[in-house]
Amino acid sequence: MFEGMDISKMSQMMASMQEDMKRLQEDAKNKEFTVRVGGGMVSITINGNAEVLDVSIDDSLLSDKESLQILLISAMNDAYKMIEDDKKAQAMKMMGGINPFGS
Repeated sequence: MFEGMDISKMSQMMASMQEDMKRLQEDAKNKEFTVRVGGGMVSITINGNAEVLDVSIDDSLLSDKESLQILLISAMNDAYKMIEDDKKAQAMKMMGGINPFGS
């Protein structure tokens, strides 16, 4: 299956991919994603490591627990989806230059 493939070239490629993955993980800490739901009544800012950095809630929601819960869940789910979409896009970008079948 791997006949004719240059092992040293493959090793270099794997090392480069590992370095890229480390860099992407470091970059994720610095990326911020902000989601606003309910016409901006709830907003959440989260980084690429899925750490919540900020939550903003409109005062009018403080007396409506059910609506607040629904909006918070929606905002968190949207934020996590943004992170996953970004991770997929970064992975596709990283894999774009690799040709496993030779040069």
